[in-house]
Amino acid sequence: MVFFLGILLFALLIGISIALHELGHLATAKMFGMKVTRYFIGFGPKIWSFRRGETEYGLKAIPAGGFCEITGMTALEEVRPEDQQRAFYRQKTWKRVVVLSAGSITHFILGFIILYLMAVFLGMPNLRNTAVVQEVAPCVQSVSRPDCAPGDTSPAGRAGFQPGDEITSVGGVATPTWTDVLKATRDRFGTTDFTVRRGDQTLTLSTDVARVEREFQRTDGTRYKREIGAIGVVQQRNFEYNALTGVGAAFSYTGDMFVNTWHGLLKFPEKIPAVVKAIGGGERDLESPVSVVGASRLGGEAVEQGLWPFFWLMLAGLNFFVGVFNLLPLLPLDGGHIAVNLYERVRNWIRKLRGMPAGAPVNYLRLLPLTYFVIFVGGAVTLLTVTADIVNPIRLP
Repeated sequence: MVFFLGILLFALLIGISIALHELGHLATAKMFGMKVTRYFIGFGPKIWSFRRGETEYGLKAIPAGGFCEITGMTALEEVRPEDQQRAFYRQKTWKRVVVLSAGSITHFILGFIILYLMAVFLGMPNLRNTAVVQEVAPCVQSVSRPDCAPGDTSPAGRAGFQPGDEITSVGGVATPTWTDVLKATRDRFGTTDFTVRRGDQTLTLSTDVARVEREFQRTDGTRYKREIGAIGVVQQRNFEYNALTGVGAAFSYTGDMFVNTWHGLLKFPEKIPAVVKAIGGGERDLESPVSVVGASRLGGEAVEQGLWPFFWLMLAGLNFFVGVFNLLPLLPLDGGHIAVNLYERVRNWIRKLRGMPAGAPVNYLRLLPLTYFVIFVGGAVTLLTVTADIVNPIRLP
């Protein structure tokens, strides 16, 4: 029951994000005096609507997107004489670009707000896997000695490690992540220099790395024992902030998410074969694209397991992805319309420098083949990901 409630909650929040996306277009268009005739969430048959002023607001049967209808989106559209001055294509270029980008900007603002509220109320997970020490253990545990005895002191404790220290190198080898620290420590024994950043200071702590026996698991599920080096420190997995420091944290995480989103978009085409393979019964790649169906399912599993940070991070990430994707210079995306409007502006500026009159508006009919191709590819990818999310979904461990 909790699983299905989680799915519904995530789907509802996605719907709210879409509604706010279209509201961004609506608000900026009205702010600049443009005529907005319809604002609807969904597509297909109309379920319910009401009219306020010159704009009809409502819901449609298919909850997959929405639209904000602005009079005169292109010069090809027939506009009544009394609406000519308020038509979209008659406005200054910068106003048109603001209206077209307002939807994506709304997603970015939503993502930032989600991250800020997370930082203040839940704390932020260590997404960068930085090697920050949360706790210095009283001893180094092993298979033969799982518990610490009174009076024990771990190598890290004897060396003077403190919570908050960030380990930057082990034995002269740079360790930008906690994984790097583990790898560098496991192969060592005896006196080793650890470089740590403590506030504004950089310290070198000489530590006697202990050799302990630990149990590991192979990919096939079998378990085995191995001796490794350890010093007795625990990684900081969650960072806590207050209302003031949460602002900086939210900006930092926003930057990380923009970078991850861009890298994800660049790798998107090469991930499609993995989706096709998963539909055929192959193992689902955890980094393969997911649809709204798959994301909602993961949201449901996160709620069921009480993983609220993952739930909200996924929602924030989805908003950043949709915002960036929508700005790609491809029709019928908003980014495609922005590209056309900027092209007209640059072209007319060049013509003016050459003493020529402004050129005619771009003929969107000539761009229809490219638009249909983008729609076809987008529809095919959506169909593939939805199918994979139904027959072979990604699941939380």
